[in-house]
Amino acid sequence: MQVPLSWLREYVDVDVPTSELATRLTVAGLDVESVEHIGETWDRDKIFVGQIVDVKPHPNADRLCLAVVEYGTQAPLTVVTGAPNVQVYETGMPPYPLKVAFATVGARLIDGHKDGGSVLKLKAGRIRGIRSEGMVCSEKELGLSDEHEGILYLPPDAPVGVPLADYMGDEVLEFEIKGAFGHLQAVVGIAREAAALLGKPLKRDVLEVAETQGVRLSEQADFVELEIPDPDLCARYTAAMIRGVKVAPSPFWMQQRLIRAGMRPINNIVDITNYVMLELGQPLHAFDYHALRPRPGSDKPAIIIRRAGEGETITTLDGVQRDLDTEMLLITDGGGPVAVAGVMGGLESEVSVQTTDVLLESANFNFLNNRRTSQKLKLSSEASMRFGKRVPPELTFKAAARAAWLMAELAGGTVDLTFGDLYPGKQKPTIVELPLSLVRRILGIDIPVDEVVRILESLEFQVEPSGEGFSVTVPDYRLDIDMPVDLVEEIGRVYGYDHFPCTLISDEMPPQRRNMRLEGAERVRDVLTRCGLDEVITYSIVDIRDDARLSSSGEEMSVQDYVALRNPLSSDRVHLRRQLLPSLLNAARSNLRFLERVSIFEISRVFHPRSGHVLPDEPRHLCILVAGPREGRSWLDGQDRTMMDFYDLKGIVEALCEGIHVSDVTWERGHHPAYHPGRCAQVSVGGAVVGVAGELHPVVRDAFGLPEQPVCTLEFDLDVLLSNWVEAPEAMPLSVHPPVYEDLAVVVDVETPASQVRDLIAQAGGSMLRQVELFDVYQGEQIGAGKKSLAYALTYQADDKTLTDKQVARLRARIVRELQRELDASLRA
Repeated sequence: MQVPLSWLREYVDVDVPTSELATRLTVAGLDVESVEHIGETWDRDKIFVGQIVDVKPHPNADRLCLAVVEYGTQAPLTVVTGAPNVQVYETGMPPYPLKVAFATVGARLIDGHKDGGSVLKLKAGRIRGIRSEGMVCSEKELGLSDEHEGILYLPPDAPVGVPLADYMGDEVLEFEIKGAFGHLQAVVGIAREAAALLGKPLKRDVLEVAETQGVRLSEQADFVELEIPDPDLCARYTAAMIRGVKVAPSPFWMQQRLIRAGMRPINNIVDITNYVMLELGQPLHAFDYHALRPRPGSDKPAIIIRRAGEGETITTLDGVQRDLDTEMLLITDGGGPVAVAGVMGGLESEVSVQTTDVLLESANFNFLNNRRTSQKLKLSSEASMRFGKRVPPELTFKAAARAAWLMAELAGGTVDLTFGDLYPGKQKPTIVELPLSLVRRILGIDIPVDEVVRILESLEFQVEPSGEGFSVTVPDYRLDIDMPVDLVEEIGRVYGYDHFPCTLISDEMPPQRRNMRLEGAERVRDVLTRCGLDEVITYSIVDIRDDARLSSSGEEMSVQDYVALRNPLSSDRVHLRRQLLPSLLNAARSNLRFLERVSIFEISRVFHPRSGHVLPDEPRHLCILVAGPREGRSWLDGQDRTMMDFYDLKGIVEALCEGIHVSDVTWERGHHPAYHPGRCAQVSVGGAVVGVAGELHPVVRDAFGLPEQPVCTLEFDLDVLLSNWVEAPEAMPLSVHPPVYEDLAVVVDVETPASQVRDLIAQAGGSMLRQVELFDVYQGEQIGAGKKSLAYALTYQADDKTLTDKQVARLRARIVRELQRELDASLRA
């Protein structure tokens, strides 16, 4: 929302710099996002209010003319211009003075012939033989808009010779008002807040027009029949009659305020409805009275506020025919719909230049229904935005009176002193008891009682002493206040949170206990992202048919194994998931349509129902998926463009275990219906199984619509994995004695896992065997059928001495004996 400071000052005396006002409003909860300074770049000694006193044809150019301009000096200046709205006066000047924005030589202006806002410095020069000493400016050259077809004319009463920055300069505050605070969607609402913050009185004249003009209310006025068949959606409807109006452009000052507030001027009638909406926060609508139809047998138009009928349509002001449903509220006359209530008017009854009599609507609609209608029709407007933030029904009458007398003033109309008014949802006063002790308890400081009263009364609350506190009557515009803590918040924000003293708590800080589950999960995330994986977050509510696709044999899933939702949002998302893998496969399918490489992981809960318990088990799982080339495309030579396989996935797991300092990791041949036979491993940590990892079975891969390439995945029980997490492992001392390196090749059965051989070597070698690394695997005729050769690089080292050949030989002999005894292994010749 944009609020010109000049408009704000009509209701409150702002005597602080704009930057300070913006800061104080922001601290009080009204977020001022920016301040636009209009006229900041206008040179005060070079751009003035001028008056064109004569217009002559250019002797050498048909499309140019000469304008003689006075601007407060002894001699006027002649300028050459091609503006068509100046050339029309070559045959004679109008009866009123032509006031303009006049720039003299040296002024900085926006180049009107270029886009992008480039600045030029005005120079004197000859144009077709005539010397031009300045420029009459358009809106674009002043930076006010992109309008460049003609010059900007000022009101006839604009003072000649005054710097334009003094006459038209302004500052516009842009607010980002969050929440259902309709009272802040208005200039008067912002002024009320500023008055409370600055300790100034609020000028309320615009809210009291009805009282000063002696307006009467009647449920059935002489000029219209009113009916509200659906009072649950329309709390109040006020109709005013303004006769004998003349539709014309609105005054310059009103147009400028609307433009600076972000709205486009149309004509005086429509502009007044928009102006009062911006001013008071109450949306209004003006009907051409004679376009409204009566009911059969009646002689006066009818206005019925009802729900739309089945299949009913309306053509709105934007020329679009809109299909309605039975929960949308309509404004109808005796013949059918004339407006979508609170959203947009209809095309047939809009105000035009032929309009002479106006029926002015000011109504209050259910904010939730209004939001729904706006969203369903995909039709947003300034009115629907305000109704969606809640507008008090007490405001309808006040706003109607304000707009009606503006129409009388600016459009020459006559206001009927009797307004039609139906008020089925009458707003009841809200009274809140505020104990003073609550202010101290919630805010933590002592605020003087007089200041508490001043703050509340400045916001138009009525405060009466009551027991140990006050009885506070909430003003009708505050629909968000219904509890004592709401009043405490008002006191605190207006008093100023920046005025609260800095204090320390008087008690000791409670012991800070660490959340190891959370820290462990975050550590896993850190390690995996360092490995180049991207974290994804997928839906916990799934289609269990995806789980059935994980079985290469097509097994059916039992719904009894899942937690079902009572009120699912859609028929294909009914159950909470038991595993993460199907969700990551679906995510991979979506991404592999556009990317050639996917490396993703997810950490989330899964849900396993427990017999006899209301709540399910919710273990945390970790799922990883990799697919695509091992290296991404690059201009570098020698890239590895082979597809990632099981060993890339295994490397990620090893990096993860090393990163979280988990040891005793065992890989064994695994079996799982989702994985390719022989390319699946069961992973255990400390003897406990954490999950399986492998390459997806081609049948499962095709069932999920994945491309024909290796897709490697794993799913671990994260809680089991982190049960072995060591946050700070014990550091081992570095030996100063040299290591001894030796290779050992043994022949074992082909089914014997290399990891089992490695573990046995490490166990037999003891503390002086520091490293065991497999570097060669061989199968062939030389070692016989059913056998394989495994070659390991061994590193021996002691902390307190240099090992001798005899000591190493004894260690080697012990290792060989253990291999022979446990695995029937033999040294390779």
